Amino acid sequence: MRPFEPDKVAIAELTMKLRGMGVTDTRLLRALELVPRRMFVAASHQASAYLDRSLPIECGQTINAPSTVALMVSALAVEPNDKVLEVGCGSGFQAAILAHLAAQVVTMDRFRSLIDIAEDRLSALKISNVITLLGDGLEGFTRHAPYNRILVDGAVEKVPTALLDQLADKGMLVAPVGAGHTQTLVRISRDGRLFHRAELGKIRQFPLREGVARRL
Repeated sequence: MRPFEPDKVAIAELTMKLRGMGVTDTRLLRALELVPRRMFVAASHQASAYLDRSLPIECGQTINAPSTVALMVSALAVEPNDKVLEVGCGSGFQAAILAHLAAQVVTMDRFRSLIDIAEDRLSALKISNVITLLGDGLEGFTRHAPYNRILVDGAVEKVPTALLDQLADKGMLVAPVGAGHTQTLVRISRDGRLFHRAELGKIRQFPLREGVARRL
């Protein structure tokens, strides 16, 4: 499904802004153009869908600003044949972006409502290479492991060992790490039994909670 006609100018302006911020990955920029962000926010916030800001979504959560999505996905360096695990499905927007870059995306969330809504949105866009799962994303999902790339969409005090165990050899994991108001965006690369850590700069994300929500 192509973006709605009124969105085209706003999408073009947002793409130009991201280029000006140093986002040069043409595959990523194209994915951001193809996925209409307006479909992933509530009607009351659709007028702001193409502004570079986070917005409220269902279950008291937020959808990341496009620049944050671009920063984290770019750091992940997704290849066309990769299998990606996304921890924190949220609205499904970032999963839709990843779906245009990878062979398969497994996305998890602790809220059943978010998973159901994301499935509907992905189906409407005819995106068929995303598996949505209700569960504790901090534990990953071993049935589909190993993953070439893992993206943790929320702050953690430390990267869970369970996710590192599910990372394929030569794979990469990106996560905001830290307990403060801002965190450090960290990329961990696996080389056999060794894990190499690189710090990519500061980022602000809400903390991820463990477990599955009893409501919503």
